[in-house]
Amino acid sequence: MYKGGYIAASGMVVKQRQMELVSNNLANSATYGYKQNRVSFRDVYISEINKTPQPGDGRDMTYTDVYYTDHSEGAFQNSGNPLDVALGGRGYFSVEGNKYTRAGNFSVNEEGFIVTKNGARVMGANGPIQIPDNGSQKVQIGESGDVSVDNVIIDRLAIVDFPNPQNVTKQGNNFFISSDAPVDSTATVHQGYVETSNVNVIQEMVLMIELQREYDAGQKVIQSFDEATAKVTNEMARL
Repeated sequence: MYKGGYIAASGMVVKQRQMELVSNNLANSATYGYKQNRVSFRDVYISEINKTPQPGDGRDMTYTDVYYTDHSEGAFQNSGNPLDVALGGRGYFSVEGNKYTRAGNFSVNEEGFIVTKNGARVMGANGPIQIPDNGSQKVQIGESGDVSVDNVIIDRLAIVDFPNPQNVTKQGNNFFISSDAPVDSTATVHQGYVETSNVNVIQEMVLMIELQREYDAGQKVIQSFDEATAKVTNEMARL
């Protein structure tokens, strides 16, 4: 195959992987606290693969370089639920098992613990936060994260941050983990609100259309090279 065919093929592989990320972003666009995925690419000389000198401008082949998460803040949505909380600014809610999340759509389980949508207990300064069963259970959560029941503070939400957001990686079920040690967060807590995903559906749809067109263009390029190769082979066979 001509060199151009390899270039087109590498581009198609990249577009396919990027399409998978866009599809995943769209599928989670309605997930509270979800952070969209992105990917960066790098250009490689074919000579790096063949181990032979070759002139060029450094943009012969394209490969996936780094997958990363866009940790920018999503919009707030008023839910009116006293157990729903959103973080304004950088930070994460701490969850049992050294996990973290931005999804603050919490509830109380049968044992009285504040839990995430997946049932993981939400951590406070004194461990998992448990609401005492005193009959009223009027819960208030202040901007600093103080959790009060009937105007009596029982604990404070453990809200942390990490110096390098790129070391905060997804683990699944809308949780994050990090190899870095957590530090105190300056985020403010907004009770009765949830943070929506930071996915812009319109932008993602436009990007998906662009990616599909670029993928189709790559197919046409490869097809053209195949036709050219077949024509040269047939002409040579007549000699």
